[in-house]
This record gives sequence, C-alpha cells and structure tokens, in this order.
Amino acid sequence: MFDSPEDLLKLWIKEVNAHNLSGVIRLYDAHAILLPTFSNKFLNTVNGITDYFEKLSTHKDLEVKVHDNTLLIQSLAATIFSISGIYCWRFEVDGELLNFEARFTFLVDISHPSPIVHHHSSQVPRML
Repeated sequence: MFDSPEDLLKLWIKEVNAHNLSGVIRLYDAHAILLPTFSNKFLNTVNGITDYFEKLSTHKDLEVKVHDNTLLIQSLAATIFSISGIYCWRFEVDGELLNFEARFTFLVDISHPSPIVHHHSSQVPRML
C-alpha cells in the first residue's frame, strides 16, 4: 500500500495538520494500540483512538512537525518497520500558542491499507 515508512509518516503528518480526522483514523489498524502524548489512557479500540484525535483536533492552530534529524527507521521484516523520533506538537491553550516536544514510535506494516499497529508517544521531560 505504501512505498516506504517515510511515505506513511508524511501522510500521517499531513492528515493531522489538515485536521482530517477520518484520514488519520484510516491509517490505524482496527486492532491498533495507541499510547498517546496527551492522555494517560491506553487506547486499543477504534472508538478510543477516534475520541482522542477528536479532542486533540479541537485545539486551535493544531500542528505537528517531525525533527527530521531525529528520525530512525528500523526494518523488522519485508514490510514491517519501526519509525521513531521526536516531533513537536503546537496548538493554542488558553489563548497562548504552545509547543510540546514528544518522542514517538510507530510500528507499521506498509503492505496494509491501515498500516499503524502500534503508536507510542510521550512528552520529552524537561532536563533538571
């Protein structure tokens, strides 16, 4: 379905930034697991993942960008990859535009139309 894991990541970013909820959700496998950046919940249903992205998309000026120099892609099998790195979420909170750096890992099978089987993301802790 996808030529490369990079193509999948670019599409995920494009759909998130376009606030295309159905486009984002369509990329997740029906049995995908999402450990989201802005929730303490373990999401493993289509409804749970949809609810998360619906709430996230209500934030004004929502945008995500990957720090390209952090991107790591591991080939695990012919069409199965791990995609990891750091991305920056940006959106408005109480009238102020804020940035949230987060680590992410996707486990994907790019031969499937809904290739994301696991997505883990957590905010980068501030250094002491």
